[in-house]
This record gives sequence, structure tokens and C-alpha cells, in this order.
Amino acid sequence: MPRSASSAVDKALDLVEAVARADRPQRLADLAQAAGLHRATAYRVLLDLVRRGWVMRVGEHYLPGPSAIGLSAAAADHSLTALCRPVLADLATRTEMMVNLQVLAADRSRVIDVVRPTRLDMISDLLGEHLPVHRFAGPLALVAALDGPARDPYLAVAQEQGHDRADLIADLERVRADGFAVERGRNDKLIASISRAVVAANGRPLCAVTVVGPDAEFTPSRLRQLRLDLTAATARVSEVFGEVADR
Repeated sequence: MPRSASSAVDKALDLVEAVARADRPQRLADLAQAAGLHRATAYRVLLDLVRRGWVMRVGEHYLPGPSAIGLSAAAADHSLTALCRPVLADLATRTEMMVNLQVLAADRSRVIDVVRPTRLDMISDLLGEHLPVHRFAGPLALVAALDGPARDPYLAVAQEQGHDRADLIADLERVRADGFAVERGRNDKLIASISRAVVAANGRPLCAVTVVGPDAEFTPSRLRQLRLDLTAATARVSEVFGEVADR
């Protein structure tokens, strides 16, 4: 590889790594310093990285992009939580329910952020926990968005615990057709949840937003309203990523 090409690759990788390592959104000057580059050089390289989806720009800050999120759990945490926290907080206020954000891990989903109203302090927030597809709404919504063999690691966990594969696939197809995963009583008979996945442009589920609360409050009329609120919230998350991609 020509030296100039290698140098260009090094600069790009240095910037991607600097964005992914940071525990908060970074400004241009911070990234240039971390990568040992002049500001003008860092800016030119970042333009290409944003265009290719490795980095996202929100205002004057840079975060890991969809391509990096697909490869790095840390990048998913730092990028998604920063972008989605206002949406989660608004949804929690609107519904008076606990709201969490989940992403797919190797064979489960992982809770990466939670907003929990004081009145629901008795409900575990599960922050950082890895949740199996057969017990929780979040992973059910995420795995339903996957195709064929991509579902296998998640189904295998459930099968190991005695759950029928055909029944699980039927559940996933119902969720895929409906757009919502509703869980009542499988993990905790007193707790219910409803989740909806946000799907990236490449068709892969990016994250799931889940509303959690007392099962007694999940009446038919309340569920209808939660669907509307959750649809609006996930649409806003999609818009945020669209706005970033357009910059």
C-alpha cells in the first residue's frame, strides 16, 4: 500500500478509535488532539467518516456512527445513550413508567440506559443486564427484526431453558407483523412491558425502547396509549439518527 494511503488509513482509524474510546461526545479540537492531528486535517477526515457512517456529528460534537455501533458495544453505549436520553426522559414523563434502552449483544439484549420515575423505585432497572428473548419484551422486539440464521443465538438460549423453538419463532413473527413486543408474566407476574425496535437503514435493529410498569396498569386503553407514545418515541430516535446522517 502506498505510504500516503497508509497514512490516510491511520488517520481515519485514529479518529474512529478516539471517538469510540471517549465516554462522552467529543468536539473537533478534542479529537484532533487525541489523534495527534491538525484541526483542519481531522476535520477533513471526519467528513469522510461521517459520510461512511463510522462517526456521527450532532451539532459541534462527534459520536460513534452506525457502522461503529455494529462492531463495538462501548460505541453503542456512548453514542446511543447520548442521543436517546432526552427521548427516554420525555417518554418516562409522558407515561409515568420506567423506560429503558436496549441493544443486541451476542445472544441476549443488553440494557444500556434507564429512566425510572421515583414511584417505581421498587422495580429493578436491570441496567447493564443481559436479557434473554423468551422472558423480556426488549430482546423480543430486537430479535423479531432479525432474519433467519441471525436469530439462532438468541433462540438457542431459550431452547436451553426448555422453550420450544417453533413457539418462539411464532412469537417473533407476531411481533414482527405487529411492530410491538408485549411481555406480561413471563419474568415477573407483577410487571409488564411493551417494546418497539428502531431499525437502521441497512435493516438491522439498532436499539429497542421499552416501557415497563405494574402489570395492573397495562389495561387495554392504557396499552393503546402506550403504543402511540412508544411509536412517537421510536420515530424520534429514528429522526435523530436521520438528522445526524444528513449533516
